[in-house]
Amino acid sequence: MELSVIIVNYNVTRLLEKCLLSLQRFLPDVSHEVIVIDNASPDSSWKELQERFPDVRFIASDTNLGFSRANNLVVQQAHGNFILILNPDTELDGVYMKEILTFARAQPDFGCLGVRMHDAGGNFLPESKRDVPNMVNSFRKLYVLSGNKNSRSYYRNDIAEDAIAEVQVLTGAFLLMKKEVYLQVGGLDERYFMYGEDIDLCYSVLRQGYRNWYYGKYSILHHKGQSTVKDDKYLQRFYGAMQLFIEKYYRNQKPFQYRILQLGLTIRFMLEKIRLKIKAV
Repeated sequence: MELSVIIVNYNVTRLLEKCLLSLQRFLPDVSHEVIVIDNASPDSSWKELQERFPDVRFIASDTNLGFSRANNLVVQQAHGNFILILNPDTELDGVYMKEILTFARAQPDFGCLGVRMHDAGGNFLPESKRDVPNMVNSFRKLYVLSGNKNSRSYYRNDIAEDAIAEVQVLTGAFLLMKKEVYLQVGGLDERYFMYGEDIDLCYSVLRQGYRNWYYGKYSILHHKGQSTVKDDKYLQRFYGAMQLFIEKYYRNQKPFQYRILQLGLTIRFMLEKIRLKIKAV
């Protein structure tokens, strides 16, 4: 089997349905399987999709395993040479997976691949192509410093939206890898419940000598954040993930940078909490 599409679902049945329909429509020329794991959604309506999509394998988790652990569990059971980690709130835009897989097979030391993402309004999502967080780009992002919108920073704005180029970090909303490489680097770090795990995985792949690619020739629709409630729990998970990343890669190796980044995260976390409180009034 050429490809295993892995989807972790949580409370977005209608979007999951659209995602599966797009796969049904746009993957006819690729030998593949689709595996959906539901992370104990309070809304159990996803079960209605099992009859409508008999070729999809559905797995029900008794507890919310988090994004990393759920994906790792399913990858162990996947049969494809390649795996595609795909968000349930995404939709493929066309028949292009065969071409992308051909490209991936042709690259020496192929690591990860992501595509151009846009929202429902057609707006490009800059997280489609990113750099690993470092002292310069993190400082700029955390401390909200302005810069040339076409310059290289945390977001790779120096690379055209429709380009095909080597980058460092892709998004976990659409992440293509060889299964053997995923397993070799240990998969997604399960200390990340959600957020940050895609950055960590891409960085782990780079550290093993593989190369990551942005394939901007094709795109997906991403209904961004539809399963996320922006509350205190969200803030704790998001900034907790960023803290975990800098603890893992900066604390011992680059202590000065670690202190600067930790301060920036603390300031941004407090500002976002204040913003939430004001919004709730």
